Amino acid sequence: MSATSSAGPVLEVDEMRVTFATDAGAVKAVDGASFQVERGRTLGIVGESGCGKSVTAMTILGLTRAPNATISGRITYEGSDLAQMSDEDLRAVRGGGISMIFQDPLTSLHPFYKVGRQLVEAIQVHQPLDHDQARARALELLGLVGIPDAHRRIDEYPHEFSGGMRQRVMIAMALSNEPAVLIADEPTTALDVTTQAQILALLERLQSELGMAVVLITHDLGVVAEVADDVLVMYAGRVVEAGTVDQLFYDPQHPYTWGLLGSLARVDKRTQRLSQISGQPPSLISAPEGCHFRPRCPHEFGKCKSVPPLAPTAADDHRDRCWLSLERKRDLRQLADGRIGLEEPK
Repeated sequence: MSATSSAGPVLEVDEMRVTFATDAGAVKAVDGASFQVERGRTLGIVGESGCGKSVTAMTILGLTRAPNATISGRITYEGSDLAQMSDEDLRAVRGGGISMIFQDPLTSLHPFYKVGRQLVEAIQVHQPLDHDQARARALELLGLVGIPDAHRRIDEYPHEFSGGMRQRVMIAMALSNEPAVLIADEPTTALDVTTQAQILALLERLQSELGMAVVLITHDLGVVAEVADDVLVMYAGRVVEAGTVDQLFYDPQHPYTWGLLGSLARVDKRTQRLSQISGQPPSLISAPEGCHFRPRCPHEFGKCKSVPPLAPTAADDHRDRCWLSLERKRDLRQLADGRIGLEEPK
């Protein structure tokens, strides 16, 4: 978790909406997402598969532009609206000012090209370096991300690397042009626990050294607790809760967040049964009217059939999308007898 930040956001998303036209109907993949991230801070975006996390990230980089896609809202990077940029102008930002680490490094790296060639090409797209200079930079980056014997391994193919080492190569590629914003989409999903911890520690160290803003997309609340400063919880295309990591874990406000935390194993309550969220996420083609979580929520009442705003709760920087009053939420959490969230800090 970062210790410092800049005076203002380097990336700001305002009312992003992404809809895909399909034969079955319109898929509202992202429905009004808003957030910002500052230099030196990490924003975690968490939620179930299909909630819109990855679409949000790819839309920032213009990777969802297609004839069947309708995109609206503002995506402001250092004063410029990426949503209004041409594809050519956006390519200058993509991989330069904003870089992305994708979920599966094996499919993100070209299997027929050596790792060094791919790194050199990524560097030369954005920097006026000749081949030898770019190769020297690639070697420097491989050393930076902890790949041993970089002078030999730079001439190997992706399949000759382990999963963790391939992910380190992807991180090196993402950092090759010293981006102001790094988007990491499930960067540790396919890795074992030990390698996952190493990758997260590496990202934290590099963020501290380079002062990047990081957007971390994950379904793993343990990862969020370890590295994030701020958190968005998404459900069925909408942001349902937003706040600092302490607010999310110590004072969660939305019933969906309660369900996520209730399913998280805790070492301080090893004998306690884990809870589960009943039902399944809705189709984004025919989502329920009003609150999308309503059919799965045990606290539904009449007002939930209208869409709740993402409104401030106990603190101005802590917002949630739920019609329950603060008093009612407090009573419900007390009834849960400590099963929701973590113990209050002392």
